[in-house]
Amino acid sequence: MNSGRVLIIEDNIDIQLSAKLLLKKNFAAVSTFEDPANAYEHLRFSPYDVVLLDMNFSRGETSGTEGFYWLKKIKQLRPQMVVIMVTAFGDVDIAIRAIKAGASDFVLKPWQNEKLLATVSAAYELSQSRDRVELLEARQRIQHEGPEWENAGLIGTSDAIKRVNQLIDKVAATDANVLVLGENGTGKEVVAKLIHKRSLRKNEVFVKVDLGAIPESLFESELFGHRKGAFTDAREDRTGRFEAAQGGTLFLDEIGNLSLPMQSKLLTTLQSKQVIRVGSNLPVDIDIRMICATNVPLHNLAVENRFRKDLLYRINTVEINLPPLKQRGSDIILLANHFLEQYSKKYQKTELKFSKTIEKALFDYPWPGNIRELQHAIERAVILADNATIMPYDLIPQNGAVYPVERIEKSNNLNLEEVEKQLINKALQQHNGNIS
Repeated sequence: MNSGRVLIIEDNIDIQLSAKLLLKKNFAAVSTFEDPANAYEHLRFSPYDVVLLDMNFSRGETSGTEGFYWLKKIKQLRPQMVVIMVTAFGDVDIAIRAIKAGASDFVLKPWQNEKLLATVSAAYELSQSRDRVELLEARQRIQHEGPEWENAGLIGTSDAIKRVNQLIDKVAATDANVLVLGENGTGKEVVAKLIHKRSLRKNEVFVKVDLGAIPESLFESELFGHRKGAFTDAREDRTGRFEAAQGGTLFLDEIGNLSLPMQSKLLTTLQSKQVIRVGSNLPVDIDIRMICATNVPLHNLAVENRFRKDLLYRINTVEINLPPLKQRGSDIILLANHFLEQYSKKYQKTELKFSKTIEKALFDYPWPGNIRELQHAIERAVILADNATIMPYDLIPQNGAVYPVERIEKSNNLNLEEVEKQLINKALQQHNGNIS
């Protein structure tokens, strides 16, 4: 027996019962209706894989007009639904019309049991393949939109990073929801990918959603999907991020940016473990592992009633706090060397190395953009390097200096020579060592 669900719409009770007795031995659920209008209403709220639809429901009717009418209604409701037409008055022309109208196959009454079972089984496989294709297309689209998959890892030997790694190892093997907190650029996405790669879902998909980049008007469509015609630009059925992450991990980044109405909709989905596409009434069961991340203090927002407490409790079964780069000590040097090696290979400048004075410069700068700022600074330095040695001023961001002017302004040193030396240093760094 497979997990398929079959809906039989047939006004003849004997034929209806005969089909049900045959099919229920091979399919998980078989439902029957005499009235096609009642069956149609039921179909709006219940999931089925295959529909067996009679073509005539009025006494003495043999034209198949009623069957074509309900076929059209069903295909409008569920464009991907697999429908098999059934009639005692079939001919080649009617069969061709049925296929052109969207039917997947055609069965004549009285049927041979083996033939009917084979036809319905083939229709079920077609339904499953359509679902798989839609899911794969959604995953390819979502993966293409996101960043390239990297060999995620936390580089560092500091006590702070060791604690984070230990926590990841403990939580990864479970399905517990995880909340990752930290400043921008501290590696929240890397942590999410590590949890996924060390989990039992590691062979399934990892789907990232940047909630800060989704307009509120598109929130439901992006996360839950939509049906064709649900709104003006809905030209086709679309799988949402929750469905695309089925069996895998869903990473919701910047969850602190969600408005209260969107928080409520997300909470409902997490509680029911079901999504309903925009324009549909049919709930779809979801099986995902969820990881959320944000750089805002969610606990403070919850106290201020700007973030739902019940949603916070739902998403932070385990909480991981990432330290800023300035608190990671010697990890800065390890990260700098890692990025230098990475970008030297990428830009074919493998002879590059850091100067002996680079270590102090890296420690002195506060790195407000954390690891991401360090990464971009080194990439820029590799691209622009004219010599084999990268100097401290090569890592200076374009809009500032490694030694900020605030340090000079706040200094208690009134020695003119020392202040002048610092200012000259700053000027040299801002102009990449160009003395003239």
